[in-house]
Amino acid sequence: MKFTTTVAAAALASWAGLAQAQDTLRLSHQWSEGDVRHQVAQMVADEVAAADVGLEIQIFPSQSLFKAREQYKPLSRGQVDMIVFPLSYAGGLRNAYNLTLMPGLVKNHDHAARLNDSAFMGEIEKIMAEDDVMVLVHGYLAGGFAGTEKCITAPEDVQGLQTRAAGKAFEQMLAGAGASIASMSSAEIYNAMQTGVLDAANTSSSSFVSYRIYEQVACFTPAGEYALWFMYQPLMMNKSVYDGLSDEQRAALDAAAEKAEAFYLEEAKKQDGEARDTFAENGVEIAEMTQEQFDAWRAIAQETSYAAFLEGSPEGQKLLDLALEVE
Repeated sequence: MKFTTTVAAAALASWAGLAQAQDTLRLSHQWSEGDVRHQVAQMVADEVAAADVGLEIQIFPSQSLFKAREQYKPLSRGQVDMIVFPLSYAGGLRNAYNLTLMPGLVKNHDHAARLNDSAFMGEIEKIMAEDDVMVLVHGYLAGGFAGTEKCITAPEDVQGLQTRAAGKAFEQMLAGAGASIASMSSAEIYNAMQTGVLDAANTSSSSFVSYRIYEQVACFTPAGEYALWFMYQPLMMNKSVYDGLSDEQRAALDAAAEKAEAFYLEEAKKQDGEARDTFAENGVEIAEMTQEQFDAWRAIAQETSYAAFLEGSPEGQKLLDLALEVE
């Protein structure tokens, strides 16, 4: 009898341990704890903890769990519960995701927010669902242009310049405008400009500031009323894991995600403003892109980046049309 009781107690302890493990979600991302994308994840974790529904979110920043570009498959397979992830990184797995880093599809942050609530995003989320993935927090981050000797606002401004672009679709568009393309990471822009290898660059607002590009350029075109570079970087979750939570836990997670999404949008706008201010304070000329210039870039993108996307995606025209329909 004592043996049976001991076995039962051990089984109960084992079950309790398993239940506790299921109430701890693991969240992976590639950035440092000072980054806005970590702050979004932390806000969700803190809000869920404060709701006291028996759910904890453990965050693994700085690629400590998975490498940056290798997080989508583990999420789909349930090897990690949540990720903050630039969706275009998975464009090799799902060609449709390449539309979330496509020049000219997003004009500004308010337009991005409307895209997040559109039929276009609904179709993207249907594709995610096929991989057992869902979005908790939508978010786009923006970027701009900088030139070592002149401003970059219209397509003709890059003609003949050695230019770095953030993403293959942007390289295709810039090449279509007559630029020579130099592929490199954001971390290499500063030295490339300093040594005369690079004349212009396109990257995110945060990278422009963190890598001190303002020390090497004459003119900066920030993300403002019109910008070309927007990258969709949501907080996603394994759908089966989400569905397996209690009603109270899902409600707490949904409430936390809603609050974090509003924070994400405001912080994204703030990053653009801080980049503009930082460059201006360092004596760099600030240029603004007009709607006419934006439309000229989009026309080139349609002939280059969009055309290349459609070659690999029979159903892509529908998605592209849905994105372009959002005003």
